[in-house]
Amino acid sequence: MRVGALATKSVANDSSLSPGPDAVSQRVRAYQGFTQQILSGAILPGQFISQRELMTLLDMPLGAVREMIPRLEAGGLIKTVPQRGLQIAHVDLKLIRNAFQVRSMIEREAVLAFVQSASDAELEAIEQAHQQILARASAATATDAQLLDDAQALDWGLHDRMVDALGNEIVSELYRVNSLRVRLIKLEQSVITPARLIPAMQEHLSFIAALRQRDAAQAAALLDAHINSARSRVINTPHP
Repeated sequence: MRVGALATKSVANDSSLSPGPDAVSQRVRAYQGFTQQILSGAILPGQFISQRELMTLLDMPLGAVREMIPRLEAGGLIKTVPQRGLQIAHVDLKLIRNAFQVRSMIEREAVLAFVQSASDAELEAIEQAHQQILARASAATATDAQLLDDAQALDWGLHDRMVDALGNEIVSELYRVNSLRVRLIKLEQSVITPARLIPAMQEHLSFIAALRQRDAAQAAALLDAHINSARSRVINTPHP
């Protein structure tokens, strides 16, 4: 075998030059853990946190945390502050407006495609799931934490589904990162509350009806109104 071929083989077999499956898996798990910490409220906007604190919080090795940080920085979810450490994105009006603008742009494209691609059976199932949440809400006599969790999952699940139906992994990834920004703004708390649950579900049902009628223009207009309503509630909510 030639020297060049030997060198090439040696490089290919040198696992120190490229991350192996385990390293990639740990990095992905660390990112997923970070996402869950945002959703649970364990990581707060503007909070300072060290790499070692993240390591403990995520129960991941320091190497996986360090590999995750550039991805978070690229997504604008975290930044390095000299001599202070890592800071979670701070919520201000600029972040709110930017995040909702990105959300609106992606979801408008998504709903225009979904109105054509979604099957009648899928749209019927989505509508029934919303009707079930409304029925549970109407029957509830007190705040039901599980009901709120289920309503929130259904709310975000529908938006995620429409975006994923585009079949564009780049757009889906961009949308997921932006969704974390929106959730840092605590949209999940400002939308799905006992007082907001029924109106939020009704807003969804309005554009679901337009989807079932294959009325793209109406579906897009109602979705825009739904997103703008959410943005207005967040902007009018005091932020530290």
